[in-house]
Amino acid sequence: MDLKDKILVLDFGSQTTQLIARRIRELEVYSEIKPCFASIEEIKNFSPSGIIFSGGPGSVYDKNAPLIDKRIFDLGIPILGICYGAQLIIYLLGGKVEKSEKREFGLAYIEVLEKDKLLKGLKKNKKYKVWMSHSDRIEALPENFYALAKTENSPFAVIAHREKALYGVQFHPEVIHTEIGTKILHNFVFEICKCKAEWSMPSFVEETVKKIKNLVGKDGRVICGLSGGIDSTVTAILVHKAIGERLISIFVNNGVLRKNEPEEVLKLMKELGLKVHYVDASTIFLSRLKGIKDPEKKRKIIGETFIEIFEKEAKKIENVKYLAQGTLYPDVIESVSFKGPSVTIKTHHNVGGLPEKMNLKLIEPLRELFKDEVRKIAEYLGLPKHIIWRQPFPGPGLAIRIIGEVDEEKLNILREADAIVTEEMLKSGWYYKVWQSFAVLVPVKTVGVMGDYRTYEYVIAIRCVESQDAMTADWVKLPYELLERLSNRIINEVKGVNRVVYDISSKPPATIEWE
Repeated sequence: MDLKDKILVLDFGSQTTQLIARRIRELEVYSEIKPCFASIEEIKNFSPSGIIFSGGPGSVYDKNAPLIDKRIFDLGIPILGICYGAQLIIYLLGGKVEKSEKREFGLAYIEVLEKDKLLKGLKKNKKYKVWMSHSDRIEALPENFYALAKTENSPFAVIAHREKALYGVQFHPEVIHTEIGTKILHNFVFEICKCKAEWSMPSFVEETVKKIKNLVGKDGRVICGLSGGIDSTVTAILVHKAIGERLISIFVNNGVLRKNEPEEVLKLMKELGLKVHYVDASTIFLSRLKGIKDPEKKRKIIGETFIEIFEKEAKKIENVKYLAQGTLYPDVIESVSFKGPSVTIKTHHNVGGLPEKMNLKLIEPLRELFKDEVRKIAEYLGLPKHIIWRQPFPGPGLAIRIIGEVDEEKLNILREADAIVTEEMLKSGWYYKVWQSFAVLVPVKTVGVMGDYRTYEYVIAIRCVESQDAMTADWVKLPYELLERLSNRIINEVKGVNRVVYDISSKPPATIEWE
């Protein structure tokens, strides 16, 4: 978007870098993340109103520590350093940062020493709760810097330059545990950087629709891979607003969808006025999954088969020049992260490779947005609540919620069990309180007793987690009465199951999905 006021976040490897950008956007100011090795020219071209240095896992004095071009301090742009970012400012400008004798991780209390724009609204000599995560500390300040606040172990917990708009905080204002975090970010954005709140979802929709209309022109046609999830649905609606009937959405049934999902998706798209080309390819997908137990192989087969079928169906549609995708900002960030390509925990299902293969140009209207912003757009567009707050569902579908080989029998068992989980979570009011809740079919049979008969049947695991962005997650302490209902219904109503267990693992060390 063409916005005058925006904040640039430079990523030094912190796990909460995305959270910084999200917090700024919640203030209705646009924020974007770039890796810390972005050039001075790139930074100047972005023309930020302010810059934030993120935290990071390293120490500024390490041999391979991520640093930054010192000319950034001469640009006249306000800078706020967070944790490692604060230490970096001090280190580069001639101060001293050393390993601390006493590390600070978790809750701490800062005491305000001096009043300044960054701490506007806070009381002098009062203590406030903050969240620390560091084993180094600032030992000596460079010339013209002074302390605004301290903690018991950090004499320079908040620092500022006397002449330039350079600030640092030793704690993390972006996390909810810091009670004054939003206040500090608000002060930096509005009091120091003088930004105006211009970033809103209605203005985003208006400008995005205009851009798509101009890009596609009067005759161009666009295809969109539709799943029925919020990302692809909002993408399709935005493109449809711009070009109407010249958008054709392709919905591929891969055979590993939830109970009644194809029918529900087609019904919704009809209600939204979207033209959908439906392909039932379940037989092809399941035949290729036969005998496959490795989760990565399952994901790869589903991804490659999807591309093959999508390409075949798309070729039937004439004059197509564009492919619309529901790519979100976290996907974009991960591809250019300071940390670089991470170890593969699991591959993500997407239509990667199609644009080049079919000579199509990409339209990604959501690539600047976080998930919560997509939901705000969906609300603005009038989508029903059950779509806006539909829980995330993996691209490989139930195939990665069946541990090991996938077949029709196991799919039927899991579909029925999963439908009961969703039904009871909705009925109890818990569905919209959690990030995800679903059933997993464990490839283990256990002994049970039903009536006077001995049984030997499958185990269903229930997974229910709370999270903000799926980067971390904690298991949900559901009421015993709800767990009891879930267990009783699944065992009584789903043939082939005689035991239900509840997954109480957090992420990390476990992942949300079992495969």
